[in-house]
Amino acid sequence: MSVAPQRPPYGAYATLVAIFAVGLGAASRASRPDRDLTAIDIAALGLATFKASRTVSRDKVTSFVREPFVEGTAYEGEGEQPTGTGMRRAVGELVTCTRCIGTWLAAGLAASLTVTPRFGRLLVWSLDAAAINDFLQAGFVALTEKANELEERAEA
Repeated sequence: MSVAPQRPPYGAYATLVAIFAVGLGAASRASRPDRDLTAIDIAALGLATFKASRTVSRDKVTSFVREPFVEGTAYEGEGEQPTGTGMRRAVGELVTCTRCIGTWLAAGLAASLTVTPRFGRLLVWSLDAAAINDFLQAGFVALTEKANELEERAEA
């Protein structure tokens, strides 16, 4: 006997979209009119959003955010499945999807740049540095593995 597919929590999705829109509206009203984002700000914002979304949706240190909304243990960051129904499921889908939570984090980071520029820049730059570090670490590991592979071939 097959189980009917569960209907997506459309009401919860609508509530989340409304919260997002109201939050953006509030941030735009609180923003400083003399502070426009530059092309460099947008590039930095993109890199910071990448790092923040990966951190929230995948890292062990933020598993406490995902834990109430996923099946099993949220500690691993991979393969977590949203659980529950309604708002619980919708939030679970939000916090386990890098693209989904990335939109929310991009809005929050952009708001921080326009509402509290000093804090926003420090936050974005810190996330940028962490993202660059991630890429450099991954590159170092890849180069080391390749060098070891070439050395093993030469010895064989």
